[in-house]
Amino acid sequence: MNGIRAVIRKDALLPFINAEKPDVLCIQETKAQPGEAVVDLPEYTEYWNSAEKKGYSGTAIFSKTEPLKVIKGLPADIQAKYEMSTNDYGDPNAEGRVLTAEYEEFYLVTVYTPNSKDDLSRIPLRHDHWDPAFLQYCKQLEQVKPVVFCGDLNVAHTELDLANPKPNKGKRGFTDEERSGFQAFLDAGFVDTLRMFKEGNGYYTWWSNFGGARDRNVGWRIDYFLVSEALKDAVVSADIHPNVMGSDHCPVSIVLDL
Repeated sequence: MNGIRAVIRKDALLPFINAEKPDVLCIQETKAQPGEAVVDLPEYTEYWNSAEKKGYSGTAIFSKTEPLKVIKGLPADIQAKYEMSTNDYGDPNAEGRVLTAEYEEFYLVTVYTPNSKDDLSRIPLRHDHWDPAFLQYCKQLEQVKPVVFCGDLNVAHTELDLANPKPNKGKRGFTDEERSGFQAFLDAGFVDTLRMFKEGNGYYTWWSNFGGARDRNVGWRIDYFLVSEALKDAVVSADIHPNVMGSDHCPVSIVLDL
């Protein structure tokens, strides 16, 4: 979602939650500090990882079940190993991009992946630093218990994941580097849950605000739920919700039977 306060003002968040009644809600690009967005959800406990820069980035988790533990950001050893702060845009670890909740049977990670910018100037950050660091983090968690991670990964994995692949090849969100970063998760054993149930194109989660793109479903699938192989059989369903308005993204969801 592009700013939780904007979605609240549009009265788009609570109707969705009341209709779907998720056990856990993960939000990316909150653009808010704790307390700046008042959400009347008494059944949920809320956890925030906000960017140091106000009005920018950020993630949040709203959970009916209190997690065993909540972890903000990436561990210091992974940050150091992948030297993510050595780029022209500052330290992505100060932008509230990763938030993890530990439950009895799995870890849940919500992530807002840095986009590569129109001029692709953030491709080195993505390819050499962020993507491998986040993968190592998820695999490190997986040594303890299975992992579910979701969020805006800012990449369309294959040509089936965007309406116009040919003119967009090599552009932001559809470069070889970004796509290989996503493929590395699959190669490491994580499962793209939507593709367990749906084949082909037309399943998009983001649309440009111009040219009636959403009405024409000229979009991109850049928001995902991935799970550890150990949880694959527990995935009952995975879906997108393109009719839920309030953002240029739409929600994605999974149901687990544990």
